[in-house]
Amino acid sequence: MGVPALVMGVLNVTPDSFSDGGRWFGTDTAVAHGLQLVAEGADVVDVGGESTRPGAQPVSDVEERRRVIPVIEALAPHVRVSVDTRKPAVAAAAVAAGATLVNDVSASLWEVAAATGVGWVAMHMRGEPATMQSEARYGDVVTEVRDVLVDRARRARDAGVEEVWVDPGIGFAKTAAHNLSLLRHLRELVASGFPVMVGTSRKSFLAQVHGSVVSPPVDDRLEGSLATAAWAITQGATMVRAHDVAATAQLVRLAS
Repeated sequence: MGVPALVMGVLNVTPDSFSDGGRWFGTDTAVAHGLQLVAEGADVVDVGGESTRPGAQPVSDVEERRRVIPVIEALAPHVRVSVDTRKPAVAAAAVAAGATLVNDVSASLWEVAAATGVGWVAMHMRGEPATMQSEARYGDVVTEVRDVLVDRARRARDAGVEEVWVDPGIGFAKTAAHNLSLLRHLRELVASGFPVMVGTSRKSFLAQVHGSVVSPPVDDRLEGSLATAAWAITQGATMVRAHDVAATAQLVRLAS
């Protein structure tokens, strides 16, 4: 039996995230939901205070810290906590509050991870969330995404980061065809030697390939989320990021 992949549970402390914006916006409700994710089987809880959905507008460092730091402080004694941020100051403050992993959609914060001695996830994205879908132009999406991620991961290792993950950034400056190609050829990224995290949960491309006249709404994409998570695990991914933690944790146990 193989070692089960890890499940990263999504905890958006935002009013405008694509899937659950506003549901866990208050500190108390966010902490309660984080503890629920732990009970459902999350190995890591990923706390984010700024939406990075397509078209999202940035928030200030001060506001992002206000949203995430109390939640991280409350959850850190109970589970491994990652912070989903693009900002150096927020990442550093989150580590001081108890986070031990920086989930970085900008793939630029390795120096913060090195300085604070925590793990780092380099995710592939082009441009800014507000405009990134206009950047979805590639000659060979698999090769280009892999080369960028391996370059960033090697820089992080050279800087002293011991735990480095790479994430192909499904849905970030990618069309549905790009997303499917990256999943189809995921072993090419796995072959880089860096552990791979994949996040497909509830993303819009799942609706685009649904095949029915009526596409499923954002909170009704469980089947596609689980199918793509299972595929990623069979191709060598060792962490999957999910909103529906209980179902994903069961999937991971079966897949192992």
